[in-house]
Amino acid sequence: MKRVLPILTVVVAIFALWYAAAVWLNAAWAYDKAERAERTLSISELVTDTWSQDKPKLPAPHQVAAEIWKTTGEMALNGRAFSKRSLIYHSWITFSSTALGFLLGTALGVALAIGIVYNRTMDMSVMPWVIASQTIPILAIAPMIIVVLNAVGISGLLPKAMISMYLSFFPVVVGMVKGLRSPSAMQLDQMRTWNASPSQTFWRLRLPSSMPYFFTSLKIAMAASLVGAIVGELPTGAVAGLGARLLAGSYYGQTIQIWSALLMAATLAALLVGLIGVLQRLTLRRMGMA
Repeated sequence: MKRVLPILTVVVAIFALWYAAAVWLNAAWAYDKAERAERTLSISELVTDTWSQDKPKLPAPHQVAAEIWKTTGEMALNGRAFSKRSLIYHSWITFSSTALGFLLGTALGVALAIGIVYNRTMDMSVMPWVIASQTIPILAIAPMIIVVLNAVGISGLLPKAMISMYLSFFPVVVGMVKGLRSPSAMQLDQMRTWNASPSQTFWRLRLPSSMPYFFTSLKIAMAASLVGAIVGELPTGAVAGLGARLLAGSYYGQTIQIWSALLMAATLAALLVGLIGVLQRLTLRRMGMA
């Protein structure tokens, strides 16, 4: 109970502020309608109106929840979970490019980290470029990646996955470099005393020591990969994916659709990061680190 109470307090505060903000931001339209109808709104009428508008500036939480249920649970019960109007379908499309980009970014990040730790030239030359690559806004580079790949006949899932990879490899590189360098000088000297080869030192000391850093970087990389997948859907004119839902909602002023897609993306990110957290606990416990 001591752990749950602070969380519930924060959640209640967020919802209270959200409902209050919905009244404040949507009040202008409610007053405008009342003025044209030549009537005065009471407080209760104002609240009711601002929480039930079709295209509010800020939808109320229950409106977003109703939209999510209508496009997920209700469709699933009717056997239309993968209908093109279902958020489950759009989440799956975004998840596909997220997962591929995350795997590619993780593989690239680990490979670069090993090279940086074991090769002085790569440490001096590659690491600065890895850091500099993250100063380029993803919104600027995403259309370039898509145009270049389309020019060589690559379209569909891979361009979006490449954008996800671009965002996700950086935290893996930084985390793994820190983790692989985490063994102390005394531990490394002990391995040399045992006449361990560089590969034995890597597999039996450096890699196990890097696992806490590795899983922490994976959580950041997964969230970044999801952002990359959504951003990758925006300049392609995609008709599927959470990014496409956001874009369609912005075109037609469907703020409830926008917020439902945003919350679905946040839920997807939370589930994926939570899955990595479970794998982290299982792995570290098996290694005797937890």
